[in-house]
Amino acid sequence: MSESSSTVPCPVLGEELDPVASTGSEAVSGVLSPLTEALFQRHFGGAEQGLDPLPDQLLRGFRDKLFRTCSRREAWRLLRARFPPLTWLPWYPWRTWLLGDAVAGVTVGVVHVPQGMAFALLTSVPPVFGLYTSFFPVLIYTFLGTGRHLSTGTFAVLSLMTGSAVESLVPEPPGGNLSSTDRMQLDLQRVGAAAAIAFWSGAVMLGMFALQLGFLSTFLSEPVVKALTSGAAVHVLVSQLQSLLGLPFPRQIGYFALFKTLAAVLTALPQSSPAELTISALSLALLVPVKELNVRFRERLPTPIPGEVFMVLLASLLCFTSSLDTRYNVQIVGSLPVGFSQPLIPSLSTLPLVLAYSLPIALVTFAVSVSLASIYADKHSYAINPNQELLAHGISNLVSSFFSCFPNSASLATTSLLVDAGGHTQLAGLFSCAVVLSVLLWLGPLFHYLPKAVLACINISSMRQMFFQMQELPHLWHISKMDFAVWLVTWIAVVTLSVDLGLAIGVIFSMMTIVCRTQRIQCLVLGQVKGRELFCPVRESSKLCQFPGLRIFRYPAPLYFGTRGRFRQTMGQLLGLERQDEELMKSHGSAETGAELVQVVILDCSGIIFVDVAGARELVQLASQCSAARIHLLLAQCNAPVLGTLTRAGLLDILTPEQLFVSVQDAAAHALESLVKVWGEGVGGGKIMRSEGGLRDNEVDRKRKLDNGIRSGQGGGTCMKKGNGEPRGEGACDWDAKADEVEWKLREGARGWGNTS
Repeated sequence: MSESSSTVPCPVLGEELDPVASTGSEAVSGVLSPLTEALFQRHFGGAEQGLDPLPDQLLRGFRDKLFRTCSRREAWRLLRARFPPLTWLPWYPWRTWLLGDAVAGVTVGVVHVPQGMAFALLTSVPPVFGLYTSFFPVLIYTFLGTGRHLSTGTFAVLSLMTGSAVESLVPEPPGGNLSSTDRMQLDLQRVGAAAAIAFWSGAVMLGMFALQLGFLSTFLSEPVVKALTSGAAVHVLVSQLQSLLGLPFPRQIGYFALFKTLAAVLTALPQSSPAELTISALSLALLVPVKELNVRFRERLPTPIPGEVFMVLLASLLCFTSSLDTRYNVQIVGSLPVGFSQPLIPSLSTLPLVLAYSLPIALVTFAVSVSLASIYADKHSYAINPNQELLAHGISNLVSSFFSCFPNSASLATTSLLVDAGGHTQLAGLFSCAVVLSVLLWLGPLFHYLPKAVLACINISSMRQMFFQMQELPHLWHISKMDFAVWLVTWIAVVTLSVDLGLAIGVIFSMMTIVCRTQRIQCLVLGQVKGRELFCPVRESSKLCQFPGLRIFRYPAPLYFGTRGRFRQTMGQLLGLERQDEELMKSHGSAETGAELVQVVILDCSGIIFVDVAGARELVQLASQCSAARIHLLLAQCNAPVLGTLTRAGLLDILTPEQLFVSVQDAAAHALESLVKVWGEGVGGGKIMRSEGGLRDNEVDRKRKLDNGIRSGQGGGTCMKKGNGEPRGEGACDWDAKADEVEWKLREGARGWGNTS
């Protein structure tokens, strides 16, 4: 512990236990005085003591951070934070993990090849650019990412969103009959548009990293992310019907694109190609069972069966030997360029148009990647850094755009495959890159005769996990109806409208459910557990004790503009403030709740985690109404920001610092002492104090105390009666003949409350 620490050692046996007691003249040895906020801050220090103005704090924090960064130790810490492999690589168990990473990396790389080409078609660019996107982003994320089990590269949802944007930015000319030169020119323009989207989506994520907006991942709830991916899987399925059936119609974009595509499919169905339909049926007949076998026998198989690779090789061989491309006009991939394309800077001339598409793509990239990384990080007991993930994916998208790559992110299918194959760290990404590199440099000609219908089948089969997320709906309904509604609204919005608009609707609806939940909060009435300093919510069947003239409330929600109306209504009903103009005149200035006269109210503020201007004014107004109704209001357990806001709103113009307490127990002790002072004459009261054993009275006139008063040494009190006159439960205190006398004393004491507190 540093020498500048303000903590003090705990007292040893025989020393003074309560530093506050030493300053009070009325404190009895062994009895703790009620502790107000003012006393606590005076003796122990408050959260706002010794704070400089905000500009000075910011300047000092920037200066300290700059000086720390210039030190060798801080520079090394910063380097390790920006390059996570420097943290885990020195402790890497080479003998036990290297083989698993190698096998997993090769397995994922083998799957990356056909999936990359398939998702490139989904992005409306030539297949080879899918291989580029399966190489450069994976290589960059290996050195910058914090998700050790994350597999990045092409992702169906992003490819779908990017493809819609590319089709909108570079539409196909009317008619669709293009020469080879015109087709090549159109493809180059679309590649440039996709690269520009990747560039600006990376720039958006780098801007979010600069602003340290990684915390935004908390607003993307699990139902929203899963509904987004499940809804996007439906879009992928429908969009691939054109390639599956060999139908000649342009791709549908914009809102309601799914229904437009279905209508176009039904219209063009008589023109479908029997050869491509047969290839699609055989491909799905092989891919789907292999996927099921990999899942069912996951524990027994040393590595998953690469069904995609077998399908690609068989289809290419069949198309080559049977000349399906020339005899039956089957669409094939064609020649794949060997090596890499020349690095180019994406065009910046269409920035306003491209930026509108890049922003939702960046948000989806961040949401899916951080969600997947968090799932596997929790499973394998390590932590990820959302801000570092922004940096990693931002750089991987921005830099890879120079090599004509389209937007990329973590992939649900390949991440699951990497974990199942025994991958442990990002070293698996290097082996995956080696496989893709070998295809780009040497093995590319083998895929010349690959039918595009097979790539469409690979796209559909890779959506298996996303479709199966719907199986969680009954479980989600059982746990939380509200989260079920969030899932359903997001999914419907994604399917009917579009992926990006559906994401926005899902996030907004999810935030609205939080607001609705805070508005449904009920103010709780607290009672004391007999013999303990513990206050719990009172229910109809509870045996908790409540004290005559004292009510303790807890509001377990933030107090802001959305909840102030509910707070005002609830407190008005509980305290009878809505009819105070009539009834307070009859009751000599005190409020009644039911048949019980309330003279002191304690508001437990531990659940009020923050207040805004509207909430602070509402609480100040409540204090003013209580003061007018001669109700003594005490606030307990306010956190420092809430207390500061209430103070600036003028709360201390109505209440005194002696009405603000550190805990409910201290406030209750103070209230009971004051109530006994009101009862004192003619009823045989005593002085109520807090001790280490709970709330108790002193030994003065104990035998004269009312049976419905505070029971000595038990921390209990009179349990309030039900409406039928019966006590609330076993152990409750029965009303005796002096109840009327107590009520009369309370009414009389309400007039002179200020002199007794």
